Amino acid sequence: MSRLIFLDTETTGLKPQENRLIEIGCVEVIDRESTGQHYHTYLNPKQPVSAGAFSVHGLSNEFLNDKPLFHDVVHDFLAFIQSAEVIIHNAPFDTGFINMELKRLEKNHKTLEKYCTITDSLAEARKKHRGQKNTLDALCDRYHVNRNERTFHGALLDAQLLSDMYLNMTGGQVSFILDEAQEEPVFTQKNCFNTSEKRQVTPVLYAKETELEQHQAMLSRIETRSGKPSLWTTLHNTQDTQ
Repeated sequence: MSRLIFLDTETTGLKPQENRLIEIGCVEVIDRESTGQHYHTYLNPKQPVSAGAFSVHGLSNEFLNDKPLFHDVVHDFLAFIQSAEVIIHNAPFDTGFINMELKRLEKNHKTLEKYCTITDSLAEARKKHRGQKNTLDALCDRYHVNRNERTFHGALLDAQLLSDMYLNMTGGQVSFILDEAQEEPVFTQKNCFNTSEKRQVTPVLYAKETELEQHQAMLSRIETRSGKPSLWTTLHNTQDTQ
């Protein structure tokens, strides 16, 4: 049985040593099928949410003031991810914050890597799509994962988007079914191309007489300057003798 947990977090800022976790979202997938089980919690960071972070996730201090502290939820969180393969997009960021929160606890918990296996989906995407944009948004668009409902980033929503994107990205061969009204192919979980529909015949466009004359004139100029027959002429003459 392959148990995957897709995880995302939100924070008060960008530095684990100075900032705190404020949201954890996890989605469970077993044998590449969603189980519908998830773990989600908001956290009271006991510090102000930075303006930059608020612009991303929209979680205010007023909203977070009555939420539990990390030490109140750590047992349930670790139990949920225990022994699973945890998929995180840009894993060093999220694991950095979680490990810092674990380090702050009086019980001196082990690091996250001791409870589960960590896989960085960003690192995998960069190998698969070299030189391309590999943010979660860009990958969702590339693999046709609908993210229309997302106004702000939210840990549970992003974990769900990540699971859909990752399963598509790692799903092996897919088929492309192109509707006439669509500009891009739709990815479907099939292992072969759809051959039930009648194939369209590709039209053959022949060169006009004036285009042939211009082509021959260009070949003549090339052969005059080089002092030998062009490759096109050589191949054409060869085909004529076969």
